[in-house]
Amino acid sequence: MEPANTSVYRGEHIVPNPKAKLLDQVREVLRLKHYSLRTEETYVGWIKRFIFFHQKRHPREMREPEIVAFLTDLAVRQHVSASTQNQAFNALLFLYREVLHLELGDLSGTVRAKPNRKLPVVLSGEEVGRVLARLEGTYGLMARLLYGTGMRLMECLRLRVKDVDFELNHIVVRDGKGFKDRVTVLPERVKPLLLEHLKRVRVLHEQDLAEGYGRVWLPLALERKYPNAAVEWGWQYVFPSAFRSRDPRSGQVRRHHVHELGLQRAVKEAVRAAGIAKPASCHSLRHSFATALLEGGYDIRTVQELLGHKDVSTTQIYTHVMRKPGLGVRSPLDRVEG
Repeated sequence: MEPANTSVYRGEHIVPNPKAKLLDQVREVLRLKHYSLRTEETYVGWIKRFIFFHQKRHPREMREPEIVAFLTDLAVRQHVSASTQNQAFNALLFLYREVLHLELGDLSGTVRAKPNRKLPVVLSGEEVGRVLARLEGTYGLMARLLYGTGMRLMECLRLRVKDVDFELNHIVVRDGKGFKDRVTVLPERVKPLLLEHLKRVRVLHEQDLAEGYGRVWLPLALERKYPNAAVEWGWQYVFPSAFRSRDPRSGQVRRHHVHELGLQRAVKEAVRAAGIAKPASCHSLRHSFATALLEGGYDIRTVQELLGHKDVSTTQIYTHVMRKPGLGVRSPLDRVEG
């Protein structure tokens, strides 16, 4: 007989602890499915808002009309963006499908938030050089990796030592957007800086081990399959935090990766100090990487793979901000009269 106070698997479904509160059940299923802490907090937040929007009714008592009303209110009264509304929808979809195991019917009556297709903020090569010149140390190394590899901010922060290949000159990006792995280039100019940085990180890791720590966070399945992997050098974060902290889920004291706010603030300050008026951020370095490759004549499909875009239409937006429109095509008139 199955214990009443634990989650169980039935086929492909996870049945959470029936004695737990609803939001705790949501957290339990999210963790068993290896969702990140960030996603867990976001989904739980949206589900809580949905419940409070309907005067604390239990989601089992509600179906499509209540979901449509909530999502429509987000678009009409609160004027949220399309991406924010989609985030709320995904959270509710997870709740009903994965936690309550209830299929939803027609939600076509939802008023959709208007998509706001903004052009990305892109820096020229000269502007990137001015920004990077004002970034030193670990933040300078991280910013150079963002521009030199096209990684997203969190992909850079979550990078593990084993996924940097100095011989093959590439970086394996694990569990990127959409839980997909991909390979991107390791810039030659950053290799000496990265090697020196890793020497310092290894000393820090050895100190942690000597003091009885040194375990890094791993997804639950990996931690069970490879119980010693958490202390191995290859699994450590390339950019660990300066301080150990207690894991909010397990309670274990570990050294997590650095917090994104530090790098975000450093890049913003460097942009300001460089005298650049554009609202550039860490993500602008990724945009600038893509645009520079397209301007250099690289095939758009190659750029799509390096960025990890699911659809090439997402990559095509960079053609609108290139300094050489049309992927560098030269007009025939310029050849005749040039």
